[in-house]
Amino acid sequence: MAQSIHTLLLTPPFTQLNTPYPATAYLKGFLNTIDAPASQADLGIEVILALFTRKGIQRLFQKINEGRFQLGANENRMVSLQETYLSTIEPVIAFLQNKNPTLAYSISERDYLPEASRFDQIDDLEWAFGNLGIQDKARHLATLYLEDLADLIKNTIDPFFGFSRYAERLSLSAESFDPLYESLNAAPSFIDEILFDCLAQKLTTVQPGLVCLSVPFPGNLYGALRCGQYLKQHHPGIKIAMGGGYPNTELRSLKDSRLFEFIDYITLDDGERPIQLLLDHLSRQIGQTKLKRTLLLLDGHVTYVNGASQPDVTFSQTGTPDYAGMALDQYLSVIEITNPMHRLWSDGRWNKLTMAHGCYWKKCTFCDISLDYIKNYEPVSAAIICDRMEAQIQQTGETGFHFVDEAAPPALMREVAIEILRRQLKVSWWTNIRFEKRFTPDLCRLLKASGCIAVSGGLEVASDRLLEKIQKGVTVAQVAQVTDNFTASGIMVHAYLMYGFPTQTEQETIDSLEMVRQLFELGVIQSAFWHQFAMTAHSPVGMTPEAFGAKALIAAGDFAHNDIPHEDLEGADHALFSEGLRKSLFNYMHGACLDFPLQEWFDFEIPETTISPFEIEMAIQNNPGTPISNSSKLVWLHANPQISFYSKKQKGKTQTRCKFVIHTHQSTEEAIFNQAQGQSLKVTFEKLTVKRGTPITLAEFKTIYEQEGSESFDKLTKSQGWQTLRKVGLLMV
Repeated sequence: MAQSIHTLLLTPPFTQLNTPYPATAYLKGFLNTIDAPASQADLGIEVILALFTRKGIQRLFQKINEGRFQLGANENRMVSLQETYLSTIEPVIAFLQNKNPTLAYSISERDYLPEASRFDQIDDLEWAFGNLGIQDKARHLATLYLEDLADLIKNTIDPFFGFSRYAERLSLSAESFDPLYESLNAAPSFIDEILFDCLAQKLTTVQPGLVCLSVPFPGNLYGALRCGQYLKQHHPGIKIAMGGGYPNTELRSLKDSRLFEFIDYITLDDGERPIQLLLDHLSRQIGQTKLKRTLLLLDGHVTYVNGASQPDVTFSQTGTPDYAGMALDQYLSVIEITNPMHRLWSDGRWNKLTMAHGCYWKKCTFCDISLDYIKNYEPVSAAIICDRMEAQIQQTGETGFHFVDEAAPPALMREVAIEILRRQLKVSWWTNIRFEKRFTPDLCRLLKASGCIAVSGGLEVASDRLLEKIQKGVTVAQVAQVTDNFTASGIMVHAYLMYGFPTQTEQETIDSLEMVRQLFELGVIQSAFWHQFAMTAHSPVGMTPEAFGAKALIAAGDFAHNDIPHEDLEGADHALFSEGLRKSLFNYMHGACLDFPLQEWFDFEIPETTISPFEIEMAIQNNPGTPISNSSKLVWLHANPQISFYSKKQKGKTQTRCKFVIHTHQSTEEAIFNQAQGQSLKVTFEKLTVKRGTPITLAEFKTIYEQEGSESFDKLTKSQGWQTLRKVGLLMV
């Protein structure tokens, strides 16, 4: 039976230092639902922790001292300080694991850690430390210390080394397998030897029949194939499968059979059903022809097998991601950059979940919308999502969540937020979105109340002409309004920015930069990242480049095929702008140089921007606010008010008034109504509290209110008391 085959799920080096990549946890959660035994490991963090020990750094310096490396001034400095590195490495790692917090005081004094070239930037960032506590400042310095050591490794014994992009250049746009194949057939590197040791230790405690290598990024491929190579040499009876983001996008048209010297199978797209059927095949329940979306070697040729009759596992049936076996307390919480939004990717241990499979928009012309992971949109209910959140909190002890959706749907985010509040879960969470108009001020306030701390989204090209060309479905003005809604509610915003889309002119690039400058100047985005447009094979642009004003320069090779080198037939020389865009953004993210002329960032003449200096400010001022309809749901964020009636004499007449005393977490507020309004609200107000269940609609509340009293609902909404309720925490979503 399939259940008798033990599956070992591995993430090869390297993805993140602060939290495990979730793919193996997702798959293990599914295998639990079919009672298939499985274990998992993140070899990336295990290699890092084996390397950054006194023994590991001692071996590093020994290798450098024995080798004939051309050492520069920086490397010579570090070698001369090797004793200090040996004495500090283990305390620093413990500190970054939150196990040695008092070390922060010594690190922050700047006389504890040896400092090499990464610390040269400290003078530029010293002003930022005023906004950081001692712990954060120390973690930033400790991160620079580790990056110095990584530079030393890269510049001496292993040119491929990197914390998150190990040997990435071997597999980026790799039309040919030759460079990677040559490296794999060379003697194992210093890092390879550590990887082999970690894998060997894993295999002493687990005897798997199937090893599944998850390869989300190009930087994981080399490590994955080294793992496969080790298994083939030392454990030839173990079958090896590979899946994940890299093969899903890069290896769909694979022809080079040499890859199968290191693995046996490649599964494409969602891995649950393909792995289940592969286990059935290995246990001889089904034949090879009944596998699902699987590449394998047949008669010496790469063959695609997709003869399964079973459909994919629905997203609601994939189970709760299971982190069992992961050393969650061993990850390193590093601060690469002091920007509080930008650092979320490297700081803190996040449970990772997905609200919906695929993308609900799936129209952006630069995106891989032809592939299953984008085009097959399938949400699950808010109840299932919160069930999974509670299960992960129970397992990991962590209450932080990163929802790794392609773009989280606003309607589902609303329901998840309401369910979080209904269950009184105390969580922090962030996710990726589209900057669409459904993120109203009230919805953003609801998301904040439920624990949302940040969102990231694609502004891409800050040009309405190009946004329409890429079918983003937003305008720059709309993005400004939505980011203002998020920021006003206390949710941080990160914007993904793109330059170099086909036909983009020099003028449009500079105008985009001015839009971005104004967004930072007005404080409605806190973080961003520019990337140059990459044409991918599975996007509308990649499939029909001429329709977008571009020309593909190469055809598919025998190995990877995704990024397509291309020529822009109409636009600017986009690479010229890379450094200026990077430098300006780095400063903007730290609140610096926002008043500099744009020319300051470029060493060549650029055109004057055509954007008004008040463009974004005017867009924000024209924010339509929260549109209200009869179908809007009413949600009260706080405890029920304390309601009392009192008499007030005015112009010789005694009037009865109703006072609502509202205790928020930060203050006490009062809302005053007339007697009729107060009597009707007293009866109906409890229906607004989120704890009672499904929120009622505005139409339902209006009907109940008017049934309870003689006064019209419209008159209530014009009262000062109602405006106070709306301001304090009565949301319409």
